[in-house]
Amino acid sequence: MWTFVGAGAKRFEESRRNMADVMASRVDWIKAAVAEFRPEKNCVVTQDGKTISYDYLVVALGIQLDFGKVKGLAEAVGKNCVSSNYCPDTVEMTWKYLQDLKGGNAIFTFPNTPIKCAGAPQKIMYLADDLLRKKGIRKDVDISYYSALPVIFGAKKYAATLGEVAKRKGINLNFRNHLVEVKADSKEAIFENLDTKESKTVKYDFMHVTPPMSPPDVVKGSPLSDCGGWVDVDKETLQHKKYSNVFGIGDCTNVPTSKTAAAVAGQAGVLRKNLLAYMKGLAMTGKYDGYTSCPLPTGFGKLVLAEFDFDAEPLETFPVDQGKERRAFYVMKKDMMPFLYWNMLLKGRWSGPKPLRTLAHLGMNKR
Repeated sequence: MWTFVGAGAKRFEESRRNMADVMASRVDWIKAAVAEFRPEKNCVVTQDGKTISYDYLVVALGIQLDFGKVKGLAEAVGKNCVSSNYCPDTVEMTWKYLQDLKGGNAIFTFPNTPIKCAGAPQKIMYLADDLLRKKGIRKDVDISYYSALPVIFGAKKYAATLGEVAKRKGINLNFRNHLVEVKADSKEAIFENLDTKESKTVKYDFMHVTPPMSPPDVVKGSPLSDCGGWVDVDKETLQHKKYSNVFGIGDCTNVPTSKTAAAVAGQAGVLRKNLLAYMKGLAMTGKYDGYTSCPLPTGFGKLVLAEFDFDAEPLETFPVDQGKERRAFYVMKKDMMPFLYWNMLLKGRWSGPKPLRTLAHLGMNKR
């Protein structure tokens, strides 16, 4: 939703609730962060020093934003015409800066790390293009996308459409380039080419930054992590590879799929099924297929609904070509998915669209 907040199409207040209002009534809510995992002793230690024992553990810590890994970025973001839709403190500045922009260079970045919602860095770029056209100043603004990736999108089917969108909108694409420094005083961004290691300095009048991201510090180096710092689980069962009574879900794990809320939904049903089976001493039959989704607005009233699996192959819900820009998908993303999130996903009533996919394709094999 923060893409729409940054583009002025949603209010920030619509994107948040008090934690107490969404907490399940039967949950014993411990209001303290985890500071240490001790899986050999089946316990965790909280930041206030309390030791909490468990019989089963589900790790769902998400991913952390590392603004400090880019020189000068932490000091610049939220001011100096630098914004980020990934942070609640700066998302509204995106809208302000786009309103204030009169001309010059607008830059959008994608870092050299895994991130959550990998389509978000370009979603806001397409909406910004529309905004500037509505203001009548698009011809005065040069829009550039600097991405550490070698392609515009990981799933080829949707990459083809997005490449055409960028071409149609006159957006400059710069791949294998990642942001290494922001010089706020002079409004300069320094990028490093990942192949040649050459540096390039670019002047900006507005810059939307996607910060580097990483596993939460409490996971890195813990007994639960792999060599990259992610919770080390089986990609299909979501059970930890070493500690059988530990499971992981979402962005903090090393499950090789795009880190999205849709992936969490797809994993939730599998985790619930396997955890209950494990607790009863039964075989775990739930298997996650890598399903993830990235709804990509390509303008106001247009959206490409990317859905794919572990192999970045399409795993589409609807019996139409979801690689085409459609208004219906835009309305679904903007107005229906927030309801789905607050009223179904958070309450454990939504485990992804697989039943809908089966129904929409008349029971034919769409996994």
